[in-house]
Amino acid sequence: MFRSFLTVSSGTLASRLLGFVRDSAIAALLGAGPVADAFLAAFQLVNVVRRLLSEGGLNAALVPAWLKARDAGGMDAATAFAGRVLGTVSAAVIAAALVIGVLMPLVIAAIAPGFVDRDTLQFAVDDARLMLPYLAFAGPVTVMMALLSAQGRFALTAFSPLLFNIALISVMAVLLVRQQEPAQAALVMAATIGIAGFLQLSMLALRGAKLASPLRVSFDPDMRGFLGRAIPGMVASSAPQWLMVAGAVIASTSPSAVSWLYFANRLLELPLGIVGVAMGTVLIPEMTRAVRGGESSAIAHAESRALELAVGLALPATLGLMVLSEPIVRMLFEHGAFTAQDSAATAQALIWLTLALPAHVLVKALSPAFFAREDTLTPLLATLKAVVVAIAASFLLGQIFGASGIAAGIALGSWSNALALIRKGAATFGFSIDAAARRRLPRILAAALAMGALLWLAEGGLPSAGSHGFVQAASLLALIAAGIAGYGLFLQLFGVTGWREAVNAVRQRRPA
Repeated sequence: MFRSFLTVSSGTLASRLLGFVRDSAIAALLGAGPVADAFLAAFQLVNVVRRLLSEGGLNAALVPAWLKARDAGGMDAATAFAGRVLGTVSAAVIAAALVIGVLMPLVIAAIAPGFVDRDTLQFAVDDARLMLPYLAFAGPVTVMMALLSAQGRFALTAFSPLLFNIALISVMAVLLVRQQEPAQAALVMAATIGIAGFLQLSMLALRGAKLASPLRVSFDPDMRGFLGRAIPGMVASSAPQWLMVAGAVIASTSPSAVSWLYFANRLLELPLGIVGVAMGTVLIPEMTRAVRGGESSAIAHAESRALELAVGLALPATLGLMVLSEPIVRMLFEHGAFTAQDSAATAQALIWLTLALPAHVLVKALSPAFFAREDTLTPLLATLKAVVVAIAASFLLGQIFGASGIAAGIALGSWSNALALIRKGAATFGFSIDAAARRRLPRILAAALAMGALLWLAEGGLPSAGSHGFVQAASLLALIAAGIAGYGLFLQLFGVTGWREAVNAVRQRRPA
């Protein structure tokens, strides 16, 4: 499982790093004013729908159903079933995109009520309508990625999203050179998003055309049952994005707050993507095989390794982002129209928002235990409760602390989600943690705390904000690299793992 995890995480890391380049260009082009708020609210809408389908959501229902069809009727039956899913999901997403396009003013008013009676509303509507073609491609892209994951083919699934960022970065580079006016630049970028979705679909279609055949649109009882299981899982798997939407509903009443929260959240996307996407893509098939085989030892192994990976990557990332929030934000986003005041506000929001990261990763690690048992309702209910908690807490705290209070409210919602899954899982089937995990987890915590303490001591030695940008960036990257190396050293000193064990885990192949 670790080898597959590493493949997916490597692709996700590359995509997230390109995402930082993309978001840095967005900040330079649009700043953090009304045009940026409008574009980012529309972009967030597209991201929620995309992640509603992808990042493990559709896997939750499609992987078990595909394996069941293959076991019952062989590959021909599984391929035919996949063709029905691909045709039906594609048709449904295209129809939904058309309806959303017509109702877009109402949709934007619902997710950003603070935009009503302001020019920002029309900016957001125009941007979102230009982005909508991407949603038509997101359906078939997600189905094909899920089918590849079910067969253990993770490389193409992991690296195909790179095309999205490459296309957008290329267009933004031209806009920066031409010094395009922000409102016009936002429209050009919005149109590019649809083209990027087509490129990703083309790549997957060329390599995976035989995975789903023949294509059919069907709403028979089997397909309705599949969709009935899939939709709750898809909503639950995109919990972090729903919580950000909840925060944006409150933030839309404050100028620039939507932008500050968006850029702060983008920094969480790197560790959350590496761990969370890989958990959804790799752990669901692994857990499904173990549950279907009734192997308690295999279930315990999958759950234990998932928890170790989640804690081992989420804790140091949380501490690192909290300690280095301001220099990281300044290095990535303080260019062009994005001011020092915007950097300070974004960094403050990031400190509070980072408290949500361990909870988000726990949800990604815990949800597959429910999905593998074809229980998608429990994660759905936990997500809906978390959204209510986030809206209420963001409203109350936002009145006092502004964008930072809204970020804290989002963090409270994420922990509500994680705790609900822990309670329900322990009460129904119990979580199996093996002896190795019980030994390693406290040591992982100690290693992360030691790394965080070293970063806190060293952060004061970073160059001041008035220093040359290259000097600031080089110093910060060197400190981050030192922190990662120090964390690895602490893991080895505390007996968690060593270099040789990590290499052997990467080389090990999962049995077919």
